[in-house]
Amino acid sequence: MGRSLLTSFSVVARCPDGHPLVIRNHPLDRNGKPFPTLFWLTCPQAVKAVSRLEADGWIKRLADRAESEAIFGDRLRRAHRQHAEERARYVPDAGEWGGVTGTAGGVKCLHAHYANHLAGGEDPIGAWVAERVEPIHRTVEGRVAAVDMGTNSIRLLVADPGDGDLREVARDMVITRIGEGVDVEGKLAPAALERTMDVLGWYARRARALRADRIRVAATSAVRDAVDRKTLFDRVRELTGVEPEVLSGEREAALSFLGATAGLEASRPFLVFDIGGGSTELALGSDAPEATASVDVGSVRITERVRPADPPTVEDVEAMRQIAGAALAEAEYVVAPGAAATLVGVAGTVTTVQALALGLERYDPEEIHRTVLSRAEAGRVTEMLAGLTSAERRALPVMAPGREDVIVAGCLILLEILDRWRGLGCIVSERDILDGLALELLTGPASAGYP
Repeated sequence: MGRSLLTSFSVVARCPDGHPLVIRNHPLDRNGKPFPTLFWLTCPQAVKAVSRLEADGWIKRLADRAESEAIFGDRLRRAHRQHAEERARYVPDAGEWGGVTGTAGGVKCLHAHYANHLAGGEDPIGAWVAERVEPIHRTVEGRVAAVDMGTNSIRLLVADPGDGDLREVARDMVITRIGEGVDVEGKLAPAALERTMDVLGWYARRARALRADRIRVAATSAVRDAVDRKTLFDRVRELTGVEPEVLSGEREAALSFLGATAGLEASRPFLVFDIGGGSTELALGSDAPEATASVDVGSVRITERVRPADPPTVEDVEAMRQIAGAALAEAEYVVAPGAAATLVGVAGTVTTVQALALGLERYDPEEIHRTVLSRAEAGRVTEMLAGLTSAERRALPVMAPGREDVIVAGCLILLEILDRWRGLGCIVSERDILDGLALELLTGPASAGYP
């Protein structure tokens, strides 16, 4: 857009040629002052198309309509409240700063409302704009969306087909911890379920706004272990219109392998490991998984079992390490140590450790993807994180909100894997099970090479 950066941001959606269509701005600017626009329309073509509507006087006409039509006005006020709640996800007090563009009601900027619609907001103004300006770009046939409902986070990928691989349109992650308490209670906590379904609603609307032809929702360890899944299944069907899949641990491992190794140029065979919140998966193979293992230890599960002090004591760290080691020792019988030429680590623990090892000022997937994390650096970062409180970890610029209290346990799993499978380091991949889910939608399970 030719403007200097006023605040940190992440890309919410991209145009077919890859440049950002919508970005999410942090609620605070670089000087710590409130930044009014959460979702910002950044594509020049889209900006011009919406500007023509503004030039024709539609801001005032739509504001008048919201005043004169009760139902339309109520929908707009709900959109502002929903937008404020979404902003508060990143800074709790930001929910008091107003809705779209920082206003409590009315219509101020059609660009912001359209960006909110594309991001997944239930925005009647944004939807109205979409009907009048789209299509802005060429139509892409076969676009798909995949959702990974993990123990600690829920993630979205919208992708286009691309020469046997995929082209990313949108990727997002929010930590909602649906697995909170599942290890002890065996049930999904109502508050955790509600947090997760709220984000799933945003994801489903975003997928539809970006014109995905198909959507796939898969759940992993926490939902696999929960005995009360009916409410979750009903809500998923209601929000997305599709039947949710509950993946086995071995299926998780195979999908992570598919996502992480697609297009990867490195020595084979690969050992792909995925450290999740509730479980950890390993898959060994060259072109397809030849051996897979899933163990019931993850960053959330270990943290809930030990309940370490803040920061953890030496005894806490040792207790968490022993839990990780005992479970991973069982996986050695299935996935042979020393058989892999290249270790590939995926998911939030590994990528966050690498972001800290690289000294990044903000989390940047492009700076992290397929870089090498050494065993020495992983150990250094683990020691540093273990010496901090959760509040101090949360303040680190690359730490996703909600990961700060469980990442030490995740780090100890990482170190156990590197040591047991004889890795001096690993390739860190931003592509994982989520990409595997989308690739299967695009190419079909048969081409994935799974038994």
